[in-house]
Amino acid sequence: MTEIEQAAALLHAGRLVAFPTETVYGLGANALDASAVERIFEAKGRPKTSPLIVHVASIEMARSLALEWPDVAERLAQAFWPGPLTLVVRKQPCIPSIVTAGLDTVGLRMPAHPVAQDLLRASGLPLAAPSANRFTELSPVTAQHVRDSLGDRVALILDGGPCTVGIESTVLSVAVEPPVLLRPGIASAQDIEALIGPIRRAADPESGPHQSPGQHVRHYSPRKPLYLVDSNDALPAGNGVYLPRSSMPAAAPEYAAKLYGTLHELDHREIDWIAIERPPSTPEWEAVNDRLRRASV
Repeated sequence: MTEIEQAAALLHAGRLVAFPTETVYGLGANALDASAVERIFEAKGRPKTSPLIVHVASIEMARSLALEWPDVAERLAQAFWPGPLTLVVRKQPCIPSIVTAGLDTVGLRMPAHPVAQDLLRASGLPLAAPSANRFTELSPVTAQHVRDSLGDRVALILDGGPCTVGIESTVLSVAVEPPVLLRPGIASAQDIEALIGPIRRAADPESGPHQSPGQHVRHYSPRKPLYLVDSNDALPAGNGVYLPRSSMPAAAPEYAAKLYGTLHELDHREIDWIAIERPPSTPEWEAVNDRLRRASV
């Protein structure tokens, strides 16, 4: 039995499998099995007001899970899948409410990583899979990050090497008109609008179920305090590491790909704090700034 076949068998048995995607490593369970999905929340310590993204092997599988699949969803899926864009649509009743925070919508994504694709095809299942880490902590971009965060809470970790995109997917609701950006990502609002026209941006919810993952005020955080600073700001007292803009890639996609790996490495050092010089506030940096804002103190 290959490792992929072993992982597929575990998923059919209701167990948890961590697997790589191009964005971050996911903690996967059979999205149609409420008891299996419950184990995700237990392993992560995640509140059930935060819905899970369901990963699919194909556009056809996505359509089968959607109560409504509008034309805009088809156009976006054809253009961006496989890739780092999650589409929120009305869900079929077969998807348990625990997956969707009790909402009648579900986020669907077709990942681009070959290991994720092999697992989805081998299992034949849609996989609910948030990031494979404890809730609010740094998302994992290597298999070792998953081991460090979750340990034996996972039945199997598939090692597909470092993630290439490095931050979580863009989440766009096409269940409303016009579509609403719920979480920015490397699939940018500008690229989406070039295809389908204007979209709106959602405010973070103050209470109740969230429309998307990634809407908590505190998220994506290293265990060391992280400060987002301007170049002339005073740094905190004590022993820390300051990352000026010049120490990171100049372009937003490359910066995003390096960000979590850098923060994981610094988080293991004997330091008191991490400070990062604030990136530009231009549109192409929207996703990076979102992650840094939520990760900082």
